Amino acid sequence: MTDQRQPEHAIHPIFTTRWSARSFTGETMPESDLLAMLEAARWAHSAANRQPWRFSYALRGDRNFDQYVGFLDDGNREWGHKAAAIVIVLSARRTKPTDGSPPRPIGSHSLDTGCALQSLTLQAAMMDYIAHPMGGVLPDKIRAELGVIDEDYKVECGIAIGKLAPAEQLPERFRERERKSQRRPLSDTAFRGEFKG
Repeated sequence: MTDQRQPEHAIHPIFTTRWSARSFTGETMPESDLLAMLEAARWAHSAANRQPWRFSYALRGDRNFDQYVGFLDDGNREWGHKAAAIVIVLSARRTKPTDGSPPRPIGSHSLDTGCALQSLTLQAAMMDYIAHPMGGVLPDKIRAELGVIDEDYKVECGIAIGKLAPAEQLPERFRERERKSQRRPLSDTAFRGEFKG
């Protein structure tokens, strides 16, 4: 596959080489590799250092790996079952004071968790893994089976992680989409001294 991504300004190449492929080899991965990715996520920026991100995972070979594959929606399950790890990403909606005061909403819980997710995916890319975040998960099933209380935690997404396999190994309907996507021009998203919707 030819990499056609061309940044408009000089940036570290990890930002254009990282991509969300779907084709995985079906290999296992050492837990230490996944823990390194989660360690990178641990150091993400966080408003008031509240660190609202939470990760629940299963590795290929774990007795509950199929359960975690079952947390994906039908489309993502078609290819996600070949990942080495499935990670469910959640964020804490409110604080958990230890001084007896009532919990307070964390307004930036999803934003902060997104920062942690980006750290995880970049660390994965630096380790020659594919980490594919996906919104297509089953929140009700996740809450029920993992005992997640909705008023306390939001189910944000899932991540399939593994080694890249040839696109030909995907179900046919995904093969044409198995390429690095482009981004809109920077001028469409960043505005000096004004805003354009």
